[in-house]
Amino acid sequence: MRFINFVKTSAILAGFVIVSSCSNFSFGPNIGTSNISTFPQTQINPIGAVLPNANGQVIGSGNVRVALLLPLSGNLSNVGTSMANGTRLAMNYIEKSPNINNNISIILKDTKGDANIAASLAQQAVNEGASLVLGPLRGESVRAAGAITRSANIPLIGFSNTPSAASSGVYLLNVLPETEVKRSLSYARSLGKRSFVALTPASTFGQLQRNAFTKATTQLGLNVVNAHSFSNETEARIALQAIIPLIQSGQVDSLFIPDRSTAPSLAILLEAAGVDRNSILIIGSADWENDLNISQTPYLLGAVFPAIDDAGQLALKPEYEAKFGTTPHPFATIAYTATLLANSSALAKSSPPYNNALLTNASGFNGRDGLFRFLANGKSEYALIMKAIIAGGAQKIDAPRLP
Repeated sequence: MRFINFVKTSAILAGFVIVSSCSNFSFGPNIGTSNISTFPQTQINPIGAVLPNANGQVIGSGNVRVALLLPLSGNLSNVGTSMANGTRLAMNYIEKSPNINNNISIILKDTKGDANIAASLAQQAVNEGASLVLGPLRGESVRAAGAITRSANIPLIGFSNTPSAASSGVYLLNVLPETEVKRSLSYARSLGKRSFVALTPASTFGQLQRNAFTKATTQLGLNVVNAHSFSNETEARIALQAIIPLIQSGQVDSLFIPDRSTAPSLAILLEAAGVDRNSILIIGSADWENDLNISQTPYLLGAVFPAIDDAGQLALKPEYEAKFGTTPHPFATIAYTATLLANSSALAKSSPPYNNALLTNASGFNGRDGLFRFLANGKSEYALIMKAIIAGGAQKIDAPRLP
């Protein structure tokens, strides 16, 4: 089994850290995780100041205090609980590894999936002397909590793929639409594709994908012949009627259809219109991953889409299941990565801790889900793989690459 650890490397600035992978490691007992609700009054922060008591479950025993805001109750409790467990596994590894300093204590706080509660808990974390806030989950909660931490000049690493939730000092540790679309269009360009049409639903998801498409084609110098949005099947059919002649005449060589729920229907319409499948590259989104309807639509065979390399998730899965008796949510790896990132000596012991210059180093970090980096505007970029649809599934066709 692979595992991940932050170590010094010559590939980036002196004293900075990335993650490397090793083998033959298994997580042991849940060392360092406590159900007590407060710290002893004698705990000090990196500059030697005594910290006040803190409210929440304590994970770890290091001097640098980090708050973790997750929905442990309410509609998102299954996700939050799985992420908290990912943090516990990461802390177990830290405490069992003789070559890694145990720098942090994490205070786990329940947002109940409510943005107002998330903001209140962020203020509580600030008052308790936290040097970093991890979480919360979802864009509206990240925005609310981030407003509090920014005013206190404390960095926050949130768990959301909503680009507008990011800002200077409020970082997003999720794959963003801009990253995945740029990755897939870069791959299409490497195949010699240059002329694109987008067909996206008139939904929040569709708008994010369309915005990312517009930005990526501009950055990559690609030709956008047209971009259509549809609210229903009738509008989708009308849009396709305008697109099909462009494909058949060779004016368009790539079709971007990111929505997994409508992609099979659009493919069937293209096939019924007699569009030669070999004349067009069909590009999906990361949302296509593990969708049976897509993989069972013959016309979509060979269509490509970006994805997270699942090696880290597969490595974590058996250890997680053995310890907690359930299958981890995919976001468990994000929490695992966030914990190791927070514990890295180069960040936790810097002055000030977790300063922007280190967090936004262009060389980035290698976490459970692969290489990633934070940008100065708080957004992130991930090294994604490319997959192609095959009968009943998908296969990897290109190695992880930053967009």
